[in-house]
Formats: sequence, C-alpha cells, structure tokens
Amino acid sequence: MNQRSLSLSRSHAVVGAFFMVMAGIAFAWLNVATQWLAMVLHFPAASTAFWQYGFALVLSLPLLARLGLRAMRTKYPGRHALRVLLAALGVQAWIMGLASVPIWQAIALVMTSPFFIIIGARMFLGENVGPERWLATALGFVGAMIILEPWSDSFSMAALLPILSAILWGGSSLLMKSLTAHESPETITVWLLVLLTPINLGLAVSTGFAVPEGIALWLLLAAGALTALGQYLLTLAYDAADAAYVQPFDDLKLPLNVFAGWLVFGYAPSGYLWLGALLILAASLFLMWREAGRERSAG
Repeated sequence: MNQRSLSLSRSHAVVGAFFMVMAGIAFAWLNVATQWLAMVLHFPAASTAFWQYGFALVLSLPLLARLGLRAMRTKYPGRHALRVLLAALGVQAWIMGLASVPIWQAIALVMTSPFFIIIGARMFLGENVGPERWLATALGFVGAMIILEPWSDSFSMAALLPILSAILWGGSSLLMKSLTAHESPETITVWLLVLLTPINLGLAVSTGFAVPEGIALWLLLAAGALTALGQYLLTLAYDAADAAYVQPFDDLKLPLNVFAGWLVFGYAPSGYLWLGALLILAASLFLMWREAGRERSAG
C-alpha cells in the first residue's frame, strides 16, 4: 500500500486511540455517577458494583439475543474467568476508593496502571516496548504525580485503593488483549457482563445487600448503560492496536474526569492540575503521531 493511500481514519494507531478516548468519556461519566452514589447517597460499594453490572447485563440483553449462544463459545473459559475475577476485585477497590477520595485524585492514582500494563505486555504477551512507549508512559505518570502531590499532608492511605484497582485492572487488561487474538470483541464483552453479576452478587450479600430507590436507582441504571458501552469500546481499542500503545491514551481520563466532575459537582482541583494534564495530553498525542508515522512507513 502506498504511503499516501493510508489515510488517518484507516490507521490502526488512530482507530485504537479513538476507541480508547471514547471509552474514557464513558467511564468519566460513570465515575461521576459512582462518586455521587458513594459520597452523597452513601450507597454501599459492593451493592453499587452488583447493580451497576447487573443493569449493564440487562441492557445488553438485545445484544445477547442477537448473538445467541454462539457469543459464549470459547476455548479459553479459564482465561475469561480469571480476567473477570480481576476486573470484579478492581471494581470493588475502585468504588471503595471513590467513597473517600475525590475523583481527580483517584484518577491520578489509577494512572499508574500503564506501568503494570507495559511490563506485563512485554513479559507475557511478547509485545515490543520501544523507548517512545516507555517515554510516553513515564511522562503520563509524572503528570499524575504533579497533580497528586503524594508528599503533601492531604495524602491519605485511602488513596492506595485506586492503586490496588490499577494493579487488578492492569492484569485484567492484559488478559483481554491476549483474548483478542482468539475471540471477537462481542464474546469478550459478553463473558465479562455474564460472569461479573454472580461474582458481584456474592460480594454484595457478604457485606450487606442494599436495594436502590429514587435517584440511586436512576444513577445505577445510567451506570449500567455506561459500563456496557465503555467495556465494549475498551475491547475495540485493544483489538485495534497493541496494549502497550493504546494504554497511555487511558491517561486522558484525568482531564475528562476533571471536566465531568466540574460540570456536575461544580469544583475542580487547584494547584498544578493543568500542568500535569498538559504532560499527559502531550505524551498521548506524541505516541499516536509516532505510531501512525510508523504505519505509514511500513505501508
């Protein structure tokens, strides 16, 4: 293929980045709904996770009906189960963290996930992790630390919960990437939605099951819809490009979450937020430019 004929819209680098950014937008609004449930309504974390993913499963029933049982056919049930278990534990840690940590701080901490993703991609998936990818990830992490200021007096141990969720989600993302070589995005998404419900039910029952009413019910319905959409977009992103490449675009969730939080809660963090956000954005755009240029040269 001639270099000029490889349009930007057909580039795997751009497509993967686009789906990752769209997933980030969906998850930003999901986090706003989750924090409202946790901080304002004080709805239990385990029950939030159950209803959120339970509603996501119900809202996905039209997709399940269209795909039929063939969507569940797989040669890797153990890999699916482990991936969903890690995701479920990550969700629990994340929701508990949002009960006491502001969105922007939790997002900054969960942005340590690219380190786990890139190391795991090199060790377990055999992906090539070049200096540009390491540099982009490091810049994103530096931006997060500038925003977080872990050396300040306001830093608390509760902030470690988003880090724990970052580790768990990193493992889940690596398993997702390994599955995209053998499974369709629909199959991966369906397995996640189907298995998360019974796992989250067990966790909710063990910690005190709560039934939503009023605004809590509407927020959980919205969270379910955003969860289904975000997970599908995330799978498409990993299916389009290498895990080590698309992961730094996940750093864009910081400015996206700050913007969503400002619109809903009417506040934004002070200090060096925008300097850190600029580093994150610059790192992601630099990486996309390098990857798209490499594709054009190869074509």
